Amino acid sequence: MKVAVVGCTHAGTFAIKQILSDYKDVEVTVFERNAEISFLSCGIALYLGGQVKDPQGLFYSNPDELNELGASIKLKHNVREIDSKNHTLEVENLLTNEVTIEHYDKLIMTTGSWPIVPNIPGIQSKKVLLCKNWTHAQELFERVPKVKKIAVIGAGYIGAELVEAYSLKGHEVILIDAQDRVMPKYFDPSFTDKIENDFKNNGVQLELGQSVQRFEEKAGELMIETDKKTITADLAILCIGFRPNTDLLTGKVEMTPNGAIITDDYMRSSDPDIFAAGDSAAVHYNPTGKNAYIPLATNAVRQGILVGKNLKKPVLRYMGTQSTSGLSLYGTSICSTGLTAEAAKMQGIDAEHVIFEDNYRPEFMPSTTPVLMSLVYDAVTRRILGGALMSKYDISQSANLLSLCIQNKNTIDDLAMVDMLFQPTFDRPFNYLNLLGQAAQAQLEKNRSKEVFAN
Repeated sequence: MKVAVVGCTHAGTFAIKQILSDYKDVEVTVFERNAEISFLSCGIALYLGGQVKDPQGLFYSNPDELNELGASIKLKHNVREIDSKNHTLEVENLLTNEVTIEHYDKLIMTTGSWPIVPNIPGIQSKKVLLCKNWTHAQELFERVPKVKKIAVIGAGYIGAELVEAYSLKGHEVILIDAQDRVMPKYFDPSFTDKIENDFKNNGVQLELGQSVQRFEEKAGELMIETDKKTITADLAILCIGFRPNTDLLTGKVEMTPNGAIITDDYMRSSDPDIFAAGDSAAVHYNPTGKNAYIPLATNAVRQGILVGKNLKKPVLRYMGTQSTSGLSLYGTSICSTGLTAEAAKMQGIDAEHVIFEDNYRPEFMPSTTPVLMSLVYDAVTRRILGGALMSKYDISQSANLLSLCIQNKNTIDDLAMVDMLFQPTFDRPFNYLNLLGQAAQAQLEKNRSKEVFAN
């Protein structure tokens, strides 16, 4: 069997390793148009901020390793066309310009995503940079230290992490976003208010609720014209989101409106000989039971492994995702999973939302730290739909537990009483997540009492 893998970052790398581990009669050929594979783009901010000293640590595989496993790695090879009816690829060697036709039995589409670059006048300026791949990281590493004032456009995870990194490096940093809050996809206002205060306390200039209309270079500066004002900077970095890199399969497989490839539970597209994984594919989003586009490395590596497992026959189902994610800003851990209250409302779900804060362990201990928590749950079924945590204490594994609650369709009652250890070094007799579940129970009981009284 000939397997062609198009693109080789997270999903592609894991699919290749799984295939070569499970099957000895498969010929794997990888076509990657870049000069490297398996770059961990979510580590760019750590590299630029100096926490990661050796950038080679951001690559978790290399061509030599995959070659040794039995794959044929063709770097700087761009797939120009896919003929799904005849199972062929038109491939250009970017070093020699030679074009060849390659045959496949199974095709794995792991082409990832690309930054959204809107059609704004002046956006092609050399002072407007992207932040996605290794080439971008090298350019940022080279150019940013030479300037003082940086505008980051987009207040999602990547934008927020870049803002922190550069503000701690002593740059003047401006954060611009069309939304009124930072990271609204992941956190409700109780959290984003605190995040924004941390940015301001570290000298970051927030320009929220305004969209960029134009870029213009003038007197050595970059003029960024929004719908409200003109902002000057030395460089701007676009971080406004990503779109699937799937143009090669347009009209050949089913896709979501934004171009993400729709797969079944075994990562097969509507063409049974074409698999998709990672940022090029939609995910099965458990809080809503629908397809969604959530480009996260965690989704990519799991989907890649599933492609390998299910290459010849369906054996392992996709569990779906809760879009569990997190970051650390100025020493504060911030994590989320599932739906925010706002997102639940947009989905038409009758959801309740409770905010709760408590110290993670007893006050009689030498020290303790408050944890801000939120829980989103279905008001009728009491099923947990989402949650978030924020603290100077490491709450990352608690977000993972909430993720499991969503995955398993647990209720607020389950969370309120689930058995967790107690030892004053670690927590209270009721873990803070138990208390969060109990707060949701109390809120729902209070709301129902109000309804009874009103009637």
